[in-house]
Amino acid sequence: MKWNPFLTFNGQCQAAFEFYARCFGGEIVTLMKWGDERGTGLAPPEWAGKIMHATLVAGGNVLSGADVPEYEPPKGFRLQLNIDDVAEAKRIFHALAESGSIEMLLQETFWAVAYGHVTDRFGVPWAINCEQAS
Repeated sequence: MKWNPFLTFNGQCQAAFEFYARCFGGEIVTLMKWGDERGTGLAPPEWAGKIMHATLVAGGNVLSGADVPEYEPPKGFRLQLNIDDVAEAKRIFHALAESGSIEMLLQETFWAVAYGHVTDRFGVPWAINCEQAS
C-alpha cells in the first residue's frame, strides 16, 4: 500500500502543480482537462479548461489533484514532508511560504532539527519536518 494524497482546487490546479513541480523538483506526468472528458456531465461547460486530473511525481512520491465544482478549502489536516537535509527543508519551507502564510516558523523542536507549518498560496497546509540533519 502507498499513500497518494489527492488535493482539490477551485480552478488553480494547473498553477498549483506547476508550482509544486518547481518547489519539490518533480515532474507532472498527468494533466487532463475537464474539456477532454466525453459527455459525463460531471463539470459545467465553462470548466473545459480546468483540470480534471493531475499527477506529480517527486522523489518517488505521488501527489494527485483536480479542480472540482464542489470545492471546499482544506481543513483539519496538513501534508507533512519529511526531509533529511536542513538546507532543503528550509528551501522548500520558504518556497511554500512565498505568497502564503507561516503558522509556525521552521525551528528546532525536541523531536526535530527543523519543523514548521505553512499554508501555501493555494490554501494547502504543509508541515515540514527534518528530524535529523544528514
